[in-house]
Amino acid sequence: MTQEKKADEKKAPKSEQTRTLILETALRLFKERGYDKTTMRAIAQEAGVSVGNAYYYFSSKEHLVQGFYDRIAEEHQAAVEPILNGPEKDLHARIKGVYLGWLDIAEPYHEFASQFFKNAADPDSPLSPFSPESEGPREAAIEVHRRVISGASVKVDPELAEALPQLLWLQQMGLVLFWVYDRSEGAANSRRLVERLAPVTARAISLSRFRILRPLVKETHELLSDFMPTAAGMAASGKPKRATAKPPTT
Repeated sequence: MTQEKKADEKKAPKSEQTRTLILETALRLFKERGYDKTTMRAIAQEAGVSVGNAYYYFSSKEHLVQGFYDRIAEEHQAAVEPILNGPEKDLHARIKGVYLGWLDIAEPYHEFASQFFKNAADPDSPLSPFSPESEGPREAAIEVHRRVISGASVKVDPELAEALPQLLWLQQMGLVLFWVYDRSEGAANSRRLVERLAPVTARAISLSRFRILRPLVKETHELLSDFMPTAAGMAASGKPKRATAKPPTT
């Protein structure tokens, strides 16, 4: 933990310090004992607070993980702010910087990331990236990608512009899955993947404005429009949504 971060925590209200202490303790125990074997009682005991106090700040272990997701989203956004607001306008460089920034922020948690993923992969779990509980960090990540595109010197097909940030977020979710299973030292393979993926993605986006690719652009837009909201709905309800029949026209 940096000196700046320690200083910020000392300035924070006592309630925020307690919340941070509980979260830090939980993450340490998840790493030492595993997510499933760590109880709220153990977290409270290690943090030196009552069980009731722990539940006051986090109503369940899942909400502790949501707190972790929120932290990752906030730290990632802060880390890539120089890229989003800086002079760099090349889309390839902006995409690469944002993805590598996420890997840098997430690296300390790599050891036990797979324990979260096996719960996040359950569509009924509140830890799913598509769940209503994950809306905050999900929307924060999509907003980062929205700024990646808006700050780049690239012309985007207007029909695809609104959906692109969601598409980049889905690509980031694929990167996260690869990273979870990446056992190379320092997640080197994940970083190599970003180095290869970023220019391909940037080129595909820049080519999307050409007329010859307009049918593909239209189909991509329709695909995202139809299935991105449905994915969130499926996670919320635990089952796929059925299309509502439209009344016949007369």
